[in-house]
Amino acid sequence: MSHVGTLYIVSAPSGAGKSSLIQALLSDSSNQPSQVSISHTTRSPRPGEVNGEHYHFVSETEFKQLIEENAFFEWAEVFGNYYGTSRVAIEESLAQGIDVMLDIDWQGARQVREVMPNARGIFILPPNRKELELRLNKRGQDSQEIIAKRMREAQSEMSHYTEYDYLIVNDDFDTATQEFSAIVRALRNEQEKQAIKHSKTISALLEV
Repeated sequence: MSHVGTLYIVSAPSGAGKSSLIQALLSDSSNQPSQVSISHTTRSPRPGEVNGEHYHFVSETEFKQLIEENAFFEWAEVFGNYYGTSRVAIEESLAQGIDVMLDIDWQGARQVREVMPNARGIFILPPNRKELELRLNKRGQDSQEIIAKRMREAQSEMSHYTEYDYLIVNDDFDTATQEFSAIVRALRNEQEKQAIKHSKTISALLEV
């Protein structure tokens, strides 16, 4: 019997570096199998985004049909677009012992916890507001009006950090990556998971 993977809820205001931290964790070959959940969205792809890799891009009609079919762990409307997390895909990965990272906001996190109370929450903060605004401007994809709106939304998002199990301040990226990895590694070494993984070894050690 293999142990079940852990579902991680990772939230942060836009520009805090959440996606970069998740990718850094996934690219570390020393970690056990992990994957990021690919959300469904009705928004248009940004330059460089690939359907099925960054998001599953669907029409509003298709999205609402999936809602009717109860296909999502959670879904929400953000900035006029719909986003949702597939229930079946996540359950299958966890059953195979694969850790799954959910890149969602605090509202989605609340919905997921109702269904998966054992999910672990990690909240990522920027070092300060000036740096957050600088990062949003560096993207070069949004107008000043949109950036101002994202800054207001960021403050609202950050006020929910107390609803999470872990908190990382992403000032130095390498340090934040190490802290993120430390959380994941510690959870993989929980007694129950290790007992399943090393059951034969433990039985041999305790054999009379």
